[in-house]
Amino acid sequence: MKRVLIVGAGASGLMAAISAARAGAAVTVLEHNRQAGKKLLATGNGRCNLTNADQDLTHYRGTDPGFAGKVLGKFGVHDTLRLFTELGIFTRNRNGWLYPYSDQASAVADVLRMEAEHRRVKLALNTQIQDISREEHVFRARTEGWTYEGEALILAAGSCAAPKTGSDGSGYGYARAFGHRVIAPLPALVQLRSKDSRLGKLSGLRMEAAICLLIDGKEAIRDRGEVQFTSYGLSGIPVFQVSRFGVRALNEKRQVQVCLNLMPVFQEAELETFFERRIRDGAYKRADEMLAGLFPGKMGVCLLKTAGISGEKPAGRLTKEEKKALVCTCRNFRLEICGYNGFDQAQVCSGGVDTAQVNPETMESGLVPGLYFAGEILDIDGACGGYNLQWAWSSGWLAGRFAAKEQEL
Repeated sequence: MKRVLIVGAGASGLMAAISAARAGAAVTVLEHNRQAGKKLLATGNGRCNLTNADQDLTHYRGTDPGFAGKVLGKFGVHDTLRLFTELGIFTRNRNGWLYPYSDQASAVADVLRMEAEHRRVKLALNTQIQDISREEHVFRARTEGWTYEGEALILAAGSCAAPKTGSDGSGYGYARAFGHRVIAPLPALVQLRSKDSRLGKLSGLRMEAAICLLIDGKEAIRDRGEVQFTSYGLSGIPVFQVSRFGVRALNEKRQVQVCLNLMPVFQEAELETFFERRIRDGAYKRADEMLAGLFPGKMGVCLLKTAGISGEKPAGRLTKEEKKALVCTCRNFRLEICGYNGFDQAQVCSGGVDTAQVNPETMESGLVPGLYFAGEILDIDGACGGYNLQWAWSSGWLAGRFAAKEQEL
């Protein structure tokens, strides 16, 4: 029976363990936390967004996003749902975002653990690895009290995002020790920071907006949803969705801006007509009063000030130029981005083990026979919406399946 060692008992590690065990391997999972699936318990605000019905590859990012497409083609969303249904998870669909019916991430972690135990996977928890080596086709993971051996090794140790869940980036060191190139890990799905003085008065506001990220003045990516204004910058799901591109651009010393359209339900000409009618109907009101019902009070004041309009000016006396400036400001509320929050606030990382050195058909290293990778340790990250977990399920299943195969001599 082939022995498979797995480093990391997160989503991808547990999936790899189940896959390898089902394929007949003797599996040992080494995890430095006291429990398996600790980060999994925090996903989806504790509800665990398992996957997403929309599997367009634009939701997966990396130096080579096509790598993810090849892996997902081997084990995709339908395979994932079939497996979890078999394990006991019935899902509910929220606009394509799929959750366990119980809305409990713990249920997902539990069924994975139960299946692993049923398949006689050995879970070595609270185990600190001191070093990993490979000699005569055998991998050896040395701990303080024992040396674990296997003919195959799967690195599923995650990244350095969300360190409170145990993520410490140690997997990158193991990958480098085996000769693999690691693309600089940076926070992703994270808040963006700005020194714009207007933010102090807008802190705490939540508004529907379309967001456009500009890098060196050119559009990089768009999204839409509820944006949260904070004293230091911007938060919310649409900000998270575009953040990985902004973070990497800032790391390259490039200019990054965010352009917010605060009235995304209108095209520009439609918004002009809308304001003309609103101003005509409320001509007796002050400009700031005319905006009541459209924007929170402090946002209305901010928009008028940005457009160069006094809030006390009668709406009926706004000039053509002032009306145009107001429309432009509502559609193009621009903030200079100067930074981002750290790994402790990030949900995932961008960067990781270079996928050019990994076989997407098997997840095996192109440098070291018998070495496999799964999950966030690789240079693939997903958007919000279950994509990072789908990547964990797909890459973990594939790595486990092929790690369990006997090598052809």
